Amino acid sequence: MTNFALQPAESELQHLADQYWQQACDKERQLESAAFEAGAAIRHGEYTLDNLEAIVRWRSECAVVYLIGNSNESIRRALIVAASPNASTSDAVPALMKLRGIDLTIASAILAAIYPERYAVLDFRALEALGQARQDVRFYEEYLACCRSLAVHFAEPQTGLPGSTPLQAVERALTQWSASRQEATAPVAA
Repeated sequence: MTNFALQPAESELQHLADQYWQQACDKERQLESAAFEAGAAIRHGEYTLDNLEAIVRWRSECAVVYLIGNSNESIRRALIVAASPNASTSDAVPALMKLRGIDLTIASAILAAIYPERYAVLDFRALEALGQARQDVRFYEEYLACCRSLAVHFAEPQTGLPGSTPLQAVERALTQWSASRQEATAPVAA
């Protein structure tokens, strides 16, 4: 079992989640909002390339080029599995990763947009805030358990934001902690 070691103080998580959104540029906010709107549409049976593309674009503009090479039928099949309320992580992730342009990180973003109360994005910054590097699907399941536990105890929904669940607040907080840490240690240009 993976040992997650939270780097920021637990008491900082909500502040960091709020700071993340405040410091995001307009484009990042628009992409995230569009992704969670598309996730809701997928959850309600709209298994389209347009919806999937909005989510993928939020996490990786580069992956969109590969994504559009998938057939509508293969996208529909993958999204049916991913959006199933009864699908396990170990079923949903591989179904999505069968699509061109979808790796574990992007699959986690798709799942987070579809079910923000169940999934968090497997982001390198959030993992750094937990003292870890990116791994495999089993690792992602353990990461989700850790984030869900933090959400239950230390985070609240960020009302009015896309994916306004405690789980998404934790993911934002962990990402913000890592970004702030990098900014604080970055060398100053002469």
